Amino acid sequence: MSPSPPSPLSPPSPALPAKNIVSVFTDGACLDNPGPGGWAALLRWGTHERALTGSAPQTTNNRMELSAVIQALAAITPGVEICITTDSQYVQRGITQWIENWKRRGWRTAARKPVLNQDLWQALDAQVHRHQAAAGTIQWQWVRGHQGHTENERVDGLARQAAEAVATGGGAEGEGDQSA
Repeated sequence: MSPSPPSPLSPPSPALPAKNIVSVFTDGACLDNPGPGGWAALLRWGTHERALTGSAPQTTNNRMELSAVIQALAAITPGVEICITTDSQYVQRGITQWIENWKRRGWRTAARKPVLNQDLWQALDAQVHRHQAAAGTIQWQWVRGHQGHTENERVDGLARQAAEAVATGGGAEGEGDQSA
């Protein structure tokens, strides 16, 4: 019996066959907007799961939504197929419809205003290109939040817990890893 291939949820390892799909579910939360915020990502590859969380004491919901996706992609070994599910149309449309025009306009919107959260959009763009350079693919799916989608509800709860922890001083700014 041959050993199973290494998990793409581990530190970098040899590329896996393209048939391996990592499912990612992300969410961000903010107790006030702006205010204390948290993010969460659930990464699933076969029977392996890994939950990531993080927080910031003063942030916005959109920054937490972006942070969740950035940290999820950073945790995955490049060269695999990834399906990201988010309840943020801002993230889903931004990365699939708007970002190329923003870059072409020097990070300006169609109204010629600076793109909000440019630092995070650039970090997300870099992660996307890191995966694409290794022959990986990323699919983006949007789901309506708070509608009973099991994984979306799970990451929503984790993101809210992270926001509440940083708001009460019980959580540290940054990220955590909760292997499931």
